[in-house]
Amino acid sequence: MLNVFNTATCMIALLNNFFLLYRREYCAVGSSLLIVVEAFPEWLLARRKRPAGSGGAAAVCVKYPRRALMSEVAVAGRPAVWRGRLGVESQTAAVKPDVRRALQLGLAAIWLLDGVLQYQSFMYSTGFGKMLAGTASGNPSVIARPINWDATLVNHHLVLIDTIFATIQILLGLGIAFRPTVRLGLAASIPWAIGVWWFGEGLGGILNGVASPLNGAPGAVIIYALLAVLLWPADRDVSAPFAAARAVGAHVARALWLVLWLSLAYFALTPANRAPQALNGMIAGMESGEPGWLSAIDRGAASLVAHQGLAASIALSVALVVIAIGVYLPRPAAKATLVLAIVVAIVIWVVGEGFGMILAGGATDPNSGLLLVLLTLTYWPAGTVSASTGAAPVLSADAAGELV
Repeated sequence: MLNVFNTATCMIALLNNFFLLYRREYCAVGSSLLIVVEAFPEWLLARRKRPAGSGGAAAVCVKYPRRALMSEVAVAGRPAVWRGRLGVESQTAAVKPDVRRALQLGLAAIWLLDGVLQYQSFMYSTGFGKMLAGTASGNPSVIARPINWDATLVNHHLVLIDTIFATIQILLGLGIAFRPTVRLGLAASIPWAIGVWWFGEGLGGILNGVASPLNGAPGAVIIYALLAVLLWPADRDVSAPFAAARAVGAHVARALWLVLWLSLAYFALTPANRAPQALNGMIAGMESGEPGWLSAIDRGAASLVAHQGLAASIALSVALVVIAIGVYLPRPAAKATLVLAIVVAIVIWVVGEGFGMILAGGATDPNSGLLLVLLTLTYWPAGTVSASTGAAPVLSADAAGELV
């Protein structure tokens, strides 16, 4: 019977090592099964060899030293590096979560969502070309002409070009999600995002005077490029205070945050946005095609800022300035401003952007609100690990992976 269990242990260990080599995320299943399979025969062996009148399991453990289990070899470097059995004290090596990798997966998910949205039936109609051409309005001719050329090209080869657009974004999402190609995916997403920012969003309206934090300024897709830079898998600053600083350093990361949020504060105060009915009209215009419950939220918000354009713009601008300087404040104050950033981003996404108009159909992306939430999480202060006598060793997920 013990031979059967030993054979099963060997087979599961080989399978588990395969997962460890090719896909680390799946190793937990194999490791757990190894522990269960090995625990039973060892317990059975201990029961058979226990002398009569002995002091129980503790005595057995002293007389018969615990052998090294194959699962301990298979999962070395994983969340459980040393495992105790049958009364032997276990020591667990805690793995520090890889926050940056989680954020990369979040960015990948949004790229995949963009690709799925690009496959909508609306994108295969002339409405897609008209939407692209509309972004040229009000822009300088050097910006508008390439946009109009692109819109004309799309109208002439609608099915082919839209399918290519959608497929590229799906591939970008998959490239970022798959660890071996994460660098390629992030690198390719930067020029693609810049191209879409120009040809698909008209530079986010920053040159035609209609850009507003509530309508996606400075352009949702440029935030994709910013996230790709901040989440690049490199460690320039090993003691980075937040995930965004690991690749570019804390000073550069804070400067990029400051520029983005101060630009949003500026756009909130432009003449087109501080007019008495500007915000009211912008929010009320989102109702078309939305579900009833979301339309009701928009109507309530629009009535709240009716004829209050200047006051609402000033209040929004002040909040954005506070958020911009928040990353330079002490840790407790920085956390408070980051919470404020998440709240403001959610309000923008729900009230100002209607979830990117995804529920109304015709959306090509979730717009800037969701991306601002993801960006804010990259600046969340890194957790500190308290050291104490006898504490279990703490490994980062990347470092643990190197032990395999």
